[in-house]
Amino acid sequence: MKVPYSYLEEQFKNPNTILKDLKRLVKRGDFTLGKEVDRFEEQFANLANARYAIGVSSGTAALYLSLQACEVGYGDEVITTPNTFFATVNAIVGVGARPVFVDVRDDYNINPDLIETAITPRTKAIMPVHLTGRPAAMNEIMNIVEKHGLYVIEDAAQSIDCYIKEKHVGNFGIAGGFSFHPLKNLNVWGDAGMIITNDYMIDKTLRELRNQGLKDRDTWTRYGNNLRIASLQALVGNHLINDTVTLTNQRITNAFFYDQELCDISQITIPTRLKHVREVFHIYVIQAERRDELLKYLQNAGIEARVHYPIPLHLQPAASNLGYKKGDFPVTEQQAEKIISLPVHPYLRAEQKNYVVESIRSFYR
Repeated sequence: MKVPYSYLEEQFKNPNTILKDLKRLVKRGDFTLGKEVDRFEEQFANLANARYAIGVSSGTAALYLSLQACEVGYGDEVITTPNTFFATVNAIVGVGARPVFVDVRDDYNINPDLIETAITPRTKAIMPVHLTGRPAAMNEIMNIVEKHGLYVIEDAAQSIDCYIKEKHVGNFGIAGGFSFHPLKNLNVWGDAGMIITNDYMIDKTLRELRNQGLKDRDTWTRYGNNLRIASLQALVGNHLINDTVTLTNQRITNAFFYDQELCDISQITIPTRLKHVREVFHIYVIQAERRDELLKYLQNAGIEARVHYPIPLHLQPAASNLGYKKGDFPVTEQQAEKIISLPVHPYLRAEQKNYVVESIRSFYR
C-alpha cells in the first residue's frame, strides 16, 4: 500500500472552479495588488484574529520584511533556535543581523529558560519558531522580552490556525510570518506568505517595504523590495481559506490516532500534548530508536516518511562562520538523530493510517 506524504493530488482533483476564476482574472489583467489580494488579506486577518494582514511573496519574505520593519539590521543580534527550517536564519542574515541560537525543549521549540543567558547589548529581537504546528511558549517568552525591551517576530510558517488558549499565534509579538507553501494547510499553488500585525505603523511600513518602498504610485518613501503576493495566488487562497479549519481538524484527528496507537511502543517517544493549545500538526513528529533503519523500512513499504530536520542549523556548512560546534545544543542534536515525520495530511484513509501503525509495530517486532 502507498501512503503519500503530499496530499496535493487529492486536494486538487477537480480545480475547475478555481480555473474559471483565473480566466476571469486574466481577462481583467488585475495581476498586481488587486482586489483579490485585498480580499485574501481581509480573510486571513479574520482567520488569525489580527487587525492587519499583509500578503507577501513567501514565508521567508514575511520574516525578512518583519525584521526590516522593526529596523533590525547590521550589528544587531536575533535570538532563535537551531531546530528550524533554513528560512528562519536566512531572513535574519538577509537583513544583516547575526543569528544567536538557543537550544530547544522536548517539544522541539525554543527553551525560554535559556533565552536570557543569550541576550547581549546587541540583541534586538527574538524569533521563536512554532515548529511542526506546535506553538512555542509565548507567554514565558513575552515575559522575558518585556523586561529587556526586545521585539518578538514569530516564525509561524508551519502554524496557520494554531492557538494558545484563545490567541492565534503571530499575535503575541509585533508581527508574525506565515507560509503558503504547497504542503501547508493553506496553500496557494506556489510560494507565498502573509504577515499579521496589530500595529498600525508596522502595517503601513510593511505595505511600503513589500512594494518597492512606494507610498502610492508616484511617492517613494523608503528603500523597498518587490516581495508582493501575486493576485493569482491570492485568488487561489480565497478559494481555499474557508476549508482551512476543516482540513486542520482532520490533521489533528489523524495525529491523535497516531498518538493513541503508537504510545505503547517502547521504542517510540511522543511529545506531551497540552490542553490549552491548538496544535495543528503541519508535521507529525515522533522520536524513534533505530530511526534510520525504521525510515528505510517504512519507505520500502510505500510509506513516505521523512525527517524534519536531520542536521541542525548550527552544524550546517552555511553557518560555519557563526562559530558553533557539535555539542553546543545537545537537545537539538539528540532529537535530530531520532526524529521522524509520518504522513498526517487530511486526506489519509483509515486503512492507510492503520498500515502506518502496523508497519511500525512490525519493524520493532
